Amino acid sequence: MSGRSKEELHGITYLGDQNTRYPDNYAPEMLECFMNKHPENDYFVKFNCPEFTSLCPMTGQPDFATIYISYVPDLKMVESKSLKLYLFSFRNHGDFHEDCVNIIMKDLIRRMEPKYIEVWGKFTPRGGISIDPYCNYGKPNTKWEQVAFNRLVNHDLYPEKVDNR
Repeated sequence: MSGRSKEELHGITYLGDQNTRYPDNYAPEMLECFMNKHPENDYFVKFNCPEFTSLCPMTGQPDFATIYISYVPDLKMVESKSLKLYLFSFRNHGDFHEDCVNIIMKDLIRRMEPKYIEVWGKFTPRGGISIDPYCNYGKPNTKWEQVAFNRLVNHDLYPEKVDNR
């Protein structure tokens, strides 16, 4: 199988652009997608984003996290530079940790319509407590709907050693 044609890359504008605009607030329009060349295969794509920041909506203080995004693509996939710019757009966005991971997941669902997706935020402690929200989604009326339910109810049976990150 050969590389991608210009038609297949239509709509990908940030990758390779030396004059990229970095958004100064929440910008879901930054997300760009391309076609999955292997929609007949079920496979995971995982992004680890260790430099996520957002703001506490009450105090305005920064919150730091690693965001893990795993998804099983259907017809579309998210382009990684656009994802980076999108996640960067949370830098001045005030929302609770739980809201951030759910917003990220819902925005990716709207853009890609994946078979399955999960988003897990591991936030560094502030005030002596860390918060690690997890959310997921499986496409309704498919086997992935049941996978999502099973992953959710069995999500954190064996939590990892917490070492204050």
